[in-house]
Amino acid sequence: MAKRWSGDGRGRGALAAVAGCLALLLSGCTPSGGSAGSSGAPLALLPATAPATPSTGTAGAAREKPNSPTAPPDPGTNAGPAAPPVTAYFVMVDDGGRHGVRFGCNDSLVGSAQPGGSGDARLKAAIGALLGGGRPPVNAYNALGSSRLTFLSGSFDGTTVTVYLSGTLNQGGTCDLPRIEAQLTQTALEAVGAIRADIYINGESLSDYLSLD
Repeated sequence: MAKRWSGDGRGRGALAAVAGCLALLLSGCTPSGGSAGSSGAPLALLPATAPATPSTGTAGAAREKPNSPTAPPDPGTNAGPAAPPVTAYFVMVDDGGRHGVRFGCNDSLVGSAQPGGSGDARLKAAIGALLGGGRPPVNAYNALGSSRLTFLSGSFDGTTVTVYLSGTLNQGGTCDLPRIEAQLTQTALEAVGAIRADIYINGESLSDYLSLD
């Protein structure tokens, strides 16, 4: 005969307690029916406690890193075009006008392109080529080559170009006088497009200075 549970209700009470514990397992119930802690929230509803890992990708780095200032361009890499050359005038001795304008002692006055400048710098560059900064053409003579002159200043009023020099003028003979005058005058005229040139050496006009020599 099958065994029946006692009518005192202990068997049914124990079975109900086990069923209750299974139903309330997530709330911390123990087989004895007590609570495991003060919190009754299910484990599935507890917030995550692991700290978020910071992004190490390139996108995150780009957001966090401030924009670096742009370095200025190297002037040497983007240099502008070279300044237009200037024309300095030299002498072909006893050339008789075959290579240029005949003047003085049967010489020829010939122009030669020299390193130039822009604006006001053109006059200084042109005169400077005669004062030792330039190179005469092959077989040409520079009557100012042995002088020790310095360009002080120059100006142009639209018609007349004025040049101020200082130092010592050395000339190699009578024929050098028209050569010096022609070289300085024509070079100054050409540099700025003037129609008249006034040259001064140590405060004296070129004609007066040359007459003293």
